[in-house]
Amino acid sequence: MNSTPDIDPVAAKQAILSYCLRKGALVAGIADLTTVERIAPAGHRPSDLMPRVKSVIAVGVGGSTQGAWRVPAKALSYFGSTESRAYKIVYGLAFFIEQKFGVQAIYCPPDMDPELGARYPLQSLKLHAELAGLGARSLAGDILLHPEYGYMYYASCFTELALPPDKPLAENPCPAPSCVSMFRREARTPCMKFCPAQCLSGEIDAAGKQASMHYDMAACAELTQQFETVPQVLREAIATDDPEEREALLLGERNKVLWYRMSVGNGGLLAQCFECMRVCPVATNAPLADPLKRGVAQRAEQSRKAQNDDANAT
Repeated sequence: MNSTPDIDPVAAKQAILSYCLRKGALVAGIADLTTVERIAPAGHRPSDLMPRVKSVIAVGVGGSTQGAWRVPAKALSYFGSTESRAYKIVYGLAFFIEQKFGVQAIYCPPDMDPELGARYPLQSLKLHAELAGLGARSLAGDILLHPEYGYMYYASCFTELALPPDKPLAENPCPAPSCVSMFRREARTPCMKFCPAQCLSGEIDAAGKQASMHYDMAACAELTQQFETVPQVLREAIATDDPEEREALLLGERNKVLWYRMSVGNGGLLAQCFECMRVCPVATNAPLADPLKRGVAQRAEQSRKAQNDDANAT
């Protein structure tokens, strides 16, 4: 039971979701806490961070601009990520909940578990978003895709306020029809074919649905997660007795980029590869994945409202 039983949970949910959308989220929903607790491993459940948690709120923000998908990979790695926008929304949401409803809330940290290392997150934001109906798992390393908004970034907020949960998506947009056709011809989808690390594989059944998916996380990390490359470079520089090799390892033009990325203080710049999403028809061509198309839809809606207001005024 809520500590404040006078709060209408349906009205509270509407106020919370409206806040998220107003602050820039494309989608927002409530994951079923019981299901999250059952699926997440011990130590990584919401209750492990907030023992009296009642609700898990997930939000999704749009991915890259349409123009970003057309730049070279070396440039896309710098500005393809929009995850920080999602984090800001749920960070503010935690304050909004406490101030409006007088119930405790926390921003769910998107970071790694310091006791387990760089590949074990404290919480699965993907699981929260999936159970809240904000996306379904794709053949591209389980990246979530939404039928309307394509590829998004997700963030979560926990609260002791009980809210009615949403349901997962009834249909998975992956694989797209064109991906099924390609798989029939080549036994692989675009994301499998163009992955630089070749870390993706899977099967599509006779009905055009996902039958299996395999993601080689280690191969992906070796290419993209440069925060793991830094200690390797330092270890090699310490181990070598060759001054020229040490100079190349520490001050070579290629590795200088590592020190630059660390100095700018944006962890996202140390772990980026978007090539599977660049060729994904759902990620780039879902009806409202393109900000240009979202703008057209928004302006059309604004025009419709203006016309209705004019008609009502007369």
